[in-house]
This record gives sequence, structure tokens and C-alpha cells, in this order.
Amino acid sequence: MIHNKVYKTIKEYSVMAFALALYVFSWTAFLIPNQITAGGVTGLSTILNYAFGLPVSLTYLVLNVVLLVAGTIIMGKGFGFKTIFCVLVSTVYFEFFPYIPWVSNIEDNLINSIIGGAMSGAGISIVFTQGGSTGGIDIIALVLNKFMEVQPGRVFMIADFLIISSILLLPDKSIQDVVYGYVVTVAFSYTIDQMLTGSKQSVQMLIITGKYQEVADKLCFEMDKGVTAINSLGWYKKSQSMIIMVVTRKDNMHEVMAAVKETDPKAFLTVSTVMGVYGEGFEQVKAKSKQKKLS
Repeated sequence: MIHNKVYKTIKEYSVMAFALALYVFSWTAFLIPNQITAGGVTGLSTILNYAFGLPVSLTYLVLNVVLLVAGTIIMGKGFGFKTIFCVLVSTVYFEFFPYIPWVSNIEDNLINSIIGGAMSGAGISIVFTQGGSTGGIDIIALVLNKFMEVQPGRVFMIADFLIISSILLLPDKSIQDVVYGYVVTVAFSYTIDQMLTGSKQSVQMLIITGKYQEVADKLCFEMDKGVTAINSLGWYKKSQSMIIMVVTRKDNMHEVMAAVKETDPKAFLTVSTVMGVYGEGFEQVKAKSKQKKLS
């Protein structure tokens, strides 16, 4: 039991170290050499670097330490060892990765922005899967949320807008540089969404077919899918039939469609994205039971 726990811990921190290397490399190879910025503490650190020549590693560390200390004082609790680990490891990477001789030789900064944003999003996504966090704006969002009814997402949006727009304060920057910053942010956010929720997204499929029994048996017994048969009435011919309903992961959708078309090439299908699916085989409902205190 102890050995398994130690192995799991070593694995988690090793994966986070690799993911942070990917995140920092996206900055040192694609973004910083082309003076492209983005949101968050890293983006603010790069702007200070462009403006005053301050090392990104130093400003990144100082800003995060200030936020961690302030957050601990205000919130009354720590933010976890993994957050401290991620901040320290990222700081070390930002210090030494600029010495890597390879940087992007792509002249189009739009492409550099997309690649850098996507790569940094991939790195942070992996960190999140291991329960890690890079601190930064997350802490500001938590503090503000404690005292005001403000959604964390709105805090991120406003902070990123202000940080990216502040690059216009530099004399040699233009609105084009702001656009590149937003491209990085969009690529970053899209990559995180796809990596963290893309494979978990589900679809609801309604299958209208004259061979509903064969289709249902194939999906249920051969593909191990949950199948629901719904009584239906074709209004034009007033004919009774069954509609087959299946809820499945998005990445399994094409397998279901192929199986249906193989059984009945004339089958009619509709596919709808669902906001969430909870139960066996999908996400579990996480509810905390509240116990009333008896006086």
C-alpha cells in the first residue's frame, strides 16, 4: 500500500514536471523570442521583460510569491504543495530554458501565437489532470470571490484583457500585438477545453428506423451501449414505431453511426450535444450531504 502511494506521488510530480517543461518551452521558444504576450502572471512577466528587461523567471516567481502570501493571509489557508511545486519548477525552467539553442524560426507571428498558445494549453491541461495549479490569477479569483459575488471566469477575462492590452503602453507595440495576445489566449483556452472535456463530452442520438429491434440489439448486446426505446407515432402515415435513444461519448459517436447504417442504411439519425450526463458509465454526481445540528 505504501509503495503504491509513493509510486503514485512520484508519477504525479514527474508528469507535472514534464507538463511544465512543455508549458515553459512554448513561451521560451515561440512567444518570448517574438515578443508575443498573453494573459496571466506569465503574460505580465513577459511584458515587464519587454519593457524593462527584467528576467521572466524572477518576475514570475516574485508575483506568484506575493499572490500566494496574500492569498494565504486573506483566505486563511494554504493553496497546496503542488501549487508551490509548480511555481518553483516553472521558475527554474524560465531561468534555464532560454539557453536552449532552438527557437522558432517561423516569421509569421500569427502561427507562432497559435502554436505557442496550443502548446502552453496542453502543458497546463496535463498539470490540471494531476491536481496541480500554477497559482497566479487563480488566487486573485478566489480572494475576490470570497468578498464579492463575482464569477472566477469573469476575473480571468478582465485580468487577461488588462494584461494583454497593457502591451500598448510600450512604444514599439501596436494593436496587432494585442491581437496576437488574444490569439494565444484563445488557442490556450481551446486546447485546455479539448484536452480536459473533449473526450468526456457526450451526445444524445435519436435513431428512427424500421429495424429498431435489430439496431437496438446490436447497440446493446454487441457494443454494450445503453439503449432506450421510445414509442413513437409517424404522423403522416399514422404508423406506430419505436425511436431508439442512445447517449454516448462524443468520440464513440461514429462507431454507433456506422453500426446503425450497417444494420439499416435507410435509418434516420439526429445527434445533439448534451450539457452533462451523470450516472453509471459517465460522470458521478458529487453532492455533499448536509446534516442538521440538533440543539
